[in-house]
Amino acid sequence: MIFGEKLKSERKNKGWSQEDLAEKLFVSRQSVSKWETSQNYPSIEVVIKVSDLFGVTIDELLRSDEELKDKVIKDSKQLAHPNLKILFDSLFLIGFALMIIKISILLLNKFTSLDLTLYSGTFFWNFGPLILMIGAGIGSSIVKEKYKED
Repeated sequence: MIFGEKLKSERKNKGWSQEDLAEKLFVSRQSVSKWETSQNYPSIEVVIKVSDLFGVTIDELLRSDEELKDKVIKDSKQLAHPNLKILFDSLFLIGFALMIIKISILLLNKFTSLDLTLYSGTFFWNFGPLILMIGAGIGSSIVKEKYKED
């Protein structure tokens, strides 16, 4: 039996309307309706509340529906180091911005009478953006694969 059918069956056994169940779970009646028709799935917190309300195990609810189980697993994955991911993404954007600045200045010097100079040395402008972008890209992808293991 899939989750929606199980939910509807248990709700009717208790003699509750969708509105009654929605009030007990602190959700809208439309949410209950969508769960019962398998148009949407609840969060793990709601699954736990449903388990408690109906006296069924979470295992019974989750294993009855493969899509719900997959959703709960997906929702439970959280980055282990979200701030580190933000740092790497920011470094990538800084590298990209530096590269755009360098290309813009080179194009302005080539096609206009302006003679703009890039300060801080040739190595910084030639390799700095590239090093930042590659390093940050690698770091970001490594961090993206690390999830909390609670």
